[in-house]
Amino acid sequence: MKRRVAIIAAIVLVIAVIAFAIPRRDEDIAVFKVEPTKFQRRVTAEGNLKAVNATPLAAPHDAPGPLKVSWIADEGTLLHKGDVIVRFDPTDFENLLLDGNEAHSTAANKLTKAETDAGTTRTNLKRDARQAQNELDTARKFKFDDAEIFSKYQRIESEVDEGLAGDKKQHAENVLGVRNSLAKAEHDLLSIEDRKAGLKIRNAQQGLKSLELVTPYDGILVLNRDWRGEVPRVGTTAWPGMPLGEIPDLASMKAEVFVLEADAAGLAVDKKATVSLESAPGVAYQGKITQVDKLARPRVRNVPVQYFGVTISLDKTDPKVMKPGTRVRAVLDVEDRDDAFAIPRQALFEKEGKKLVYRRKGSQFEAVPVEIASATAGRVVVTKGLTKNDEIALVDPTADKTK
Repeated sequence: MKRRVAIIAAIVLVIAVIAFAIPRRDEDIAVFKVEPTKFQRRVTAEGNLKAVNATPLAAPHDAPGPLKVSWIADEGTLLHKGDVIVRFDPTDFENLLLDGNEAHSTAANKLTKAETDAGTTRTNLKRDARQAQNELDTARKFKFDDAEIFSKYQRIESEVDEGLAGDKKQHAENVLGVRNSLAKAEHDLLSIEDRKAGLKIRNAQQGLKSLELVTPYDGILVLNRDWRGEVPRVGTTAWPGMPLGEIPDLASMKAEVFVLEADAAGLAVDKKATVSLESAPGVAYQGKITQVDKLARPRVRNVPVQYFGVTISLDKTDPKVMKPGTRVRAVLDVEDRDDAFAIPRQALFEKEGKKLVYRRKGSQFEAVPVEIASATAGRVVVTKGLTKNDEIALVDPTADKTK
């Protein structure tokens, strides 16, 4: 029995060796016949609905600095005119007001002290100048210059007294001028400090008046999402004029979706799109692309996958089911060709940087350079190099035929 099994196995092995040893003929290679056909390429995307027209809600433009959210209404809240949407934390402005008042009081006290000291110094110097003038007048009135009456020593002493009185007067006047200049400079510096304190107070008071954001009219609140898809929340820092949300007009909606960067080739304005709501998947709404982002960007923080943002205008809006923020799924018609030469991807080869197909010529195949346009997972559109009824190889006929 074992001998019979061994013989059978040997026969099978010989047959297999013979089969692989027979050269493959070009006639045995599978081919694809080129025919013009309709080629469509569609990509899917996900996103949300957004109102075409909406009144933006932004942090107060006249706020003197960044604002920190201390309370914010929930998204989707039905608002009435005058309702508070956001409250901001007053702590920073209260501290700024306190610092400004303290700085203002300090500057005012320093100004008062400086003016008092300057007045006292000015009075003393004027008194010294008057005293020196009196001494000078006395020295000139009782001048000992008669050589027949006064001795030489008395005459010299009289001249020295007169010169000293004049110098004292000149010195007092010079010091008074310097002191006046110094007092003015000190007053100007303290006035600058006082103006800085006043600026702090005004900024703080202006900030305290900008602590609430109210709705201008009735509507539904829709909060803005950042590039990570997050909405403003308690603790969020808002800069003056920063958009926080909007009150949409529900009569006209659009879809904002995201397309993978790898699928974005061919995206363009006016391409057709079909949108379905996650809440009503059985209903499709037609539309077209109105905007495509210039650059791809990530949607999730720390995830390197990038997407292109695409805006789709809808031909019809159904306010009963379409609400801002509703999740949607879109199918975008990226390419639609009526008479395209769409060949199987495995029939396209690349050698030495050139894209080739092998076209049957008689009983053999010849390499033909081709130009391609777009492709799907299984098909490639050839725009140059092939004609109708060409037969192209689905495997490389130049490969080793014994393999």
